[in-house]
Amino acid sequence: MPVLNRNTIYLFKNGQGPMQLTTHTDYALRLLIYLALPKDAAPATVQKVAMAYGISANHVAKVAQTLVQTGHIKSVRGRGGGLALARPAPEIGVGEVVRETENLRLLECFGPASQCPIDPACLLKRALVKAQEAFLRELDRYTLADLVDNGDDLRRLLR
Repeated sequence: MPVLNRNTIYLFKNGQGPMQLTTHTDYALRLLIYLALPKDAAPATVQKVAMAYGISANHVAKVAQTLVQTGHIKSVRGRGGGLALARPAPEIGVGEVVRETENLRLLECFGPASQCPIDPACLLKRALVKAQEAFLRELDRYTLADLVDNGDDLRRLLR
């Protein structure tokens, strides 16, 4: 069993080895889930989200900045400001968010400047590309609305 890093989210399938998502992507998905849950009229704040999940407000702020840049959330400054979804939850795809927040370059050869001498004939690279495509294809089946289908349970846990 590999040594697991506490800053990485691991997805296990059928007892096989892990696929990893970074903490940044994990927190991005958590922030979107929080914002998709209907609540009071006031926009959510970085501090509220951080307290609800028990995570660093600095991390939430960095993730919020990324999600503003990708057009998933909007940020309103000043008194009464905060964070809100930029689009309706059914229009935000989970696969889309992962693609925009995650480094999907699994190996050096996934980049444009591969230095690997066996790159043109490498079957490992082909297998990993297919696995990654299958992973993202599965995530593409879900929207943010799907992730908050159990909103009552989530709201109760995030108090």
